[in-house]
Amino acid sequence: MKNLTNWCLTLSIITFTVLHFVTYFYDNEWLLRILSISGIGIFVFTVVKYTPPKIKMPSSLFVIGFIILFFSKTSLVEGFWSGFLQMRNIIGLLVIVPMISWVLREEPFLEAIMGFGHRFLNTSRKFYFGMISFTQVIAYFLLFGSITMMYQFVNMILKDEKGEAWEHFKGTALLRGFSLSVLWVISIPSFAYVVETMDASLSISIIQGLIISICGIFVALLFSKSEEKKYGVNLTAGLKTEIAELLNHTSNKKVMHRNVKEFIILFISLFGTIFILNFIVTMELLILIPLVVMVWIVVYYIIKGRMNKLFDLAKSYVRTDMAKQSYQLCVMLGAGFLIFALNQTEFANSIVNGIYSLQEMLPFLNILYFLPIMVILLGFVALGPLTVMVLVAGILQSIHLPYPPELIVLAITLGSSISILLSPVIMPIIMLSGQNQLSGFKNGIQFNWKFAVVLYVLVMGYVQVRVYLG
Repeated sequence: MKNLTNWCLTLSIITFTVLHFVTYFYDNEWLLRILSISGIGIFVFTVVKYTPPKIKMPSSLFVIGFIILFFSKTSLVEGFWSGFLQMRNIIGLLVIVPMISWVLREEPFLEAIMGFGHRFLNTSRKFYFGMISFTQVIAYFLLFGSITMMYQFVNMILKDEKGEAWEHFKGTALLRGFSLSVLWVISIPSFAYVVETMDASLSISIIQGLIISICGIFVALLFSKSEEKKYGVNLTAGLKTEIAELLNHTSNKKVMHRNVKEFIILFISLFGTIFILNFIVTMELLILIPLVVMVWIVVYYIIKGRMNKLFDLAKSYVRTDMAKQSYQLCVMLGAGFLIFALNQTEFANSIVNGIYSLQEMLPFLNILYFLPIMVILLGFVALGPLTVMVLVAGILQSIHLPYPPELIVLAITLGSSISILLSPVIMPIIMLSGQNQLSGFKNGIQFNWKFAVVLYVLVMGYVQVRVYLG
């Protein structure tokens, strides 16, 4: 029974993903019906696989949406046909983007970069800068899996350095790095979704997010300096010892340099292709990204002459890994059903009226102050960054706000960034805690609340200046 459920679930995911791209280019009513049915299949077979008590979040989203839809004037049949198509773009992205990690694991890129750049990483401040910056680059390939990979890599370098001071040093750099990545990294589904939904300029959204990220890195460096003093541990001395030992075991330097160049080419080719094609072709960003990713992966394995390896990875992904994503896909389907139901009511108008009422009482405040806080609060009730983005951006899509869409994108992604820093009940902190064995509260709120406050003030200062000038 379990094998049959997994087989049906995998078939539903494959059918949904393939028909999602087919119907984007070839609009056909019957294919759209099959697409809806496969979406319902993903939801149903996920419920069977995990059992209802273990999927409370997607079930709750669906039940709330069903109740709202029941009392609206929309037919339930139409609600099911359309509700399970609401998140088709994001589900296509979630199925394809994890494949990027196949390429990253083909060569020892991280070890090569460490060996190449060791002279620039020989103090605790420089090494911290390297961790927080490179985590954002790796997030381009591995999303929040970058936290686990980077922690294991750094732990390999600092294998003999133990204690809370070292765990604070490693954990804050990785978590702060990933939290800043959601402000600008285009392959992060939450960022791509909110840019697409708000109809914001991709280039402006990336540039302003990257600038904020750079500022955030320097703020993090200032915090790490004071935090190192507080612990009273000479991290630089221990770091130099560990790096020297690592370099003694460094492999062929020619191979190392080749791997560094290859990694740079891979990053630029993926980022640059998406960025350039976004200006050239009239295609939705959430369609463009997965299509580019698939072509990019195939081209890599053709050039490497490893097509057999690609087929093996694809078979393994279909047989085992694809079904493991079903929970997240189920959450997206539930959130989409809820958003569709809310759009059949006067909910959006109520939000608008509430905003105007609040601004009349507090004329010096605007909604951009509250959007990040809304996202943060939702993060503390176990809604992950992507789920929150889907809900908040889905609601804001039907509301006219008198601000540039890029500022709205920044305000929402700021909330996502801070919830990643603080909330012990969402995946980034859960994954980090699983690696360093510290509590989610310590890794999140205790280690990062001051940094989160400064980041909020920094970004809100920029946003409000833009509002005032514009």
